[in-house]
Amino acid sequence: MELIIDGSALPEAAAVHDLFTRALDLPEWYGRNLDALYDVLTERGEPLRLLVRNREALAEYAEDLLRTLAEAAAENPALELVYE
Repeated sequence: MELIIDGSALPEAAAVHDLFTRALDLPEWYGRNLDALYDVLTERGEPLRLLVRNREALAEYAEDLLRTLAEAAAENPALELVYE
């Protein structure tokens, strides 16, 4: 599975979590924060390719989000992080 994270379409943190919730069919109790996202991504057993586009458009949330994604990819071999 590939999930495109397009910064130009994700103006704020809530939109990022909406994207992950929909794409990964996360439960209602998903915490909608970076710690919860890290947990979801590191526990995932199915292959997932995260393609990050327009990362400069993610604004202030970008640095923390990208660090979380990189840490999760380092922890989970089924997770691939790619920047475009």
